[in-house]
Amino acid sequence: MLEINDLCKNYGSKKAVDHLSLKIEKGEICAFIGHNGAGKTTTLKAVAGILAFEKGDIKIDGISIKDDPLTCKKKIAYIPDNPDLYDYMSGIQYLNFVADIFNISLKERQEKISRYSELFEIKNELGQLIVAYSHGMKQKLAIVSALLHDPQLLLMDEPFVGLDPMASFKLKELMKEACNKGCAIFFSTHVLDVAEKICDRVAIIKEGKLIKSGTMEEVKGDESLETAFLELE
Repeated sequence: MLEINDLCKNYGSKKAVDHLSLKIEKGEICAFIGHNGAGKTTTLKAVAGILAFEKGDIKIDGISIKDDPLTCKKKIAYIPDNPDLYDYMSGIQYLNFVADIFNISLKERQEKISRYSELFEIKNELGQLIVAYSHGMKQKLAIVSALLHDPQLLLMDEPFVGLDPMASFKLKELMKEACNKGCAIFFSTHVLDVAEKICDRVAIIKEGKLIKSGTMEEVKGDESLETAFLELE
């Protein structure tokens, strides 16, 4: 579903991502871990089609994001670490706006908005303007909006930051549910125990370079993911 080949992204003289290659199949959850500034967010934004890059290619379901970005973006949902939503809209207006972009029928959007907003306990707040939302509520709204069109590839940057324990649990359950339907998930996180429990694969990045990747068992061996990560550092 996701194939990154020899990705390079520079900011001036700094190599933010340095010849990174990675592959994630349908139905897999892959954690992307590394210190702040390692290149995780840059990689995710490049995959989402937000950032241009100097070298390499990114393919979504076999389609190059350089050659056909619109088709690729129809298959993707991206949740940034700090959701930048339209503050002047209400929650329900924003969700309907997203549903319109993906041509989701009225019946389907109503069912999904009702289900996911109830699940994350924001249904009663959908009539409020987003500007009045807390960070956690914005995060929940962004998650709901990302799930509306049943993405084939779900990209998330630190999705558990700002979520309460119950919302975190529900997100993990939804991630597993999506993967059971064939969705691939690629997300960055500092919560290594969570990654260890729910992920099929893990990729570790340091100073823009991918230093280790593979199945969870291949990467961590008989140790915890946290121990394996610290040893690589």
